Amino acid sequence: MADIHNDEDLLEYTEEAEPETTGTKDVAKDKGSYAGAQTAVFRDFLLKPELLRAITECGFEHPSEVQQECIPQAILGGDVLCQAKSGMGKTAVFVISTLQQLEREEGKVNVLVSCHTRELAYQIAREYERFSKFFDPVPKTAVFYGGTPIGKDEKVLRDDVPNIVVGTPGRLKALVNSGALKLSNVKHFILDECDKMLDQLDMRRDVQEIFLKTPVQKQVMMFSATLSKTSREVCKKFMDDPMEVSIDDDAKLTLHGLKQHYVKLLEEQKNRKLLDLLDALEFNQVVIFVKSGRRAETLSALLQDQMFPATHIHGGRMPQAKRLERYQQFKNFEKRILVATDVFGRGMDIERVNIVINYDMPEDTEESDASDTYLHRVARAGRFGTKGLAVSFVSTDEDATVLNKVQDRFAVQVTDLPENLEKSLYMEDAA
Repeated sequence: MADIHNDEDLLEYTEEAEPETTGTKDVAKDKGSYAGAQTAVFRDFLLKPELLRAITECGFEHPSEVQQECIPQAILGGDVLCQAKSGMGKTAVFVISTLQQLEREEGKVNVLVSCHTRELAYQIAREYERFSKFFDPVPKTAVFYGGTPIGKDEKVLRDDVPNIVVGTPGRLKALVNSGALKLSNVKHFILDECDKMLDQLDMRRDVQEIFLKTPVQKQVMMFSATLSKTSREVCKKFMDDPMEVSIDDDAKLTLHGLKQHYVKLLEEQKNRKLLDLLDALEFNQVVIFVKSGRRAETLSALLQDQMFPATHIHGGRMPQAKRLERYQQFKNFEKRILVATDVFGRGMDIERVNIVINYDMPEDTEESDASDTYLHRVARAGRFGTKGLAVSFVSTDEDATVLNKVQDRFAVQVTDLPENLEKSLYMEDAA
């Protein structure tokens, strides 16, 4: 049973004491390469045949390091608190482990996943569908988020109750409060990018209210790429003696196989340099990060004028349906260049992306540190230990300060972009 059911003070939780070490199941990893996990295969986990078939069809054979550490515990129903750098397959941990344990009950919600953005919720729901396609019967998955009519969600929950629900905290709370979403049969409670929800007081309150509507006895799993000591302790308030997995410590949250460079230039030189790079570099897909929706629209239009297959996504006034449509186009390889704000920067998985360009460097905000944002951005390339390239445009003293902070915090050297970059350094199987 998690402490939160008896803890009225969680919303005001500010304690900064050292975490207890006695009895904690902590798996800390500080390995120099991704290859260490490659000796295992998914068959070792003794998964359901229909689940293993889907994993194989997706092209996965060897689990990543975080999957190798977490899945054996997770499929036994134990609580898991996992910090691992982006690109290591954390989403697959809870998707695979919950599907392995799922005992489908008609008309009952058994799995509840909460995350901080609509796009991430949509992606997680698609992953559940992808990995459950060979189940008979196929479990029902539904995704709920704000910005759409709540009546439509209530109709789904009334007429065709899903076994797996994925959503954002605000919409999930509204559906619970209206009585449409019944959580009395939830067996698995998951928070993805948990720090983003629990570090913000209003979102933490929503999560807590939802959590308290679920049974005391259930599995709780939480995942993030970045967890402060305070955030970790808040997470553990929801959990019962969790296995804590930390793949690499905070000082080495680097991505093996990802080459990171910068270009020092003036603001007015960015467009010309970007076009030159896209002409010179070999790429499968590219994500270009900018600081505003207006810049995303303008830059995307420029690239399209230059005959590049570009589209854009931002969190401004773009309708939700349009954002998801463009995200799906990019994921389906119908577009090869995506210009985006940080709405796309965290937790989104596109397997073919091998280049990320920081057209605008990230900035510190009340919600996020610039170095954290940098990590989540560049992790779109080089996922699962594959090769990739990140290029950052540095045009101001503030940009240089952020880059220095990234290098100091993550013990990584970001070097000047060479004139001729050998494609074998950032392209898989390049000759």
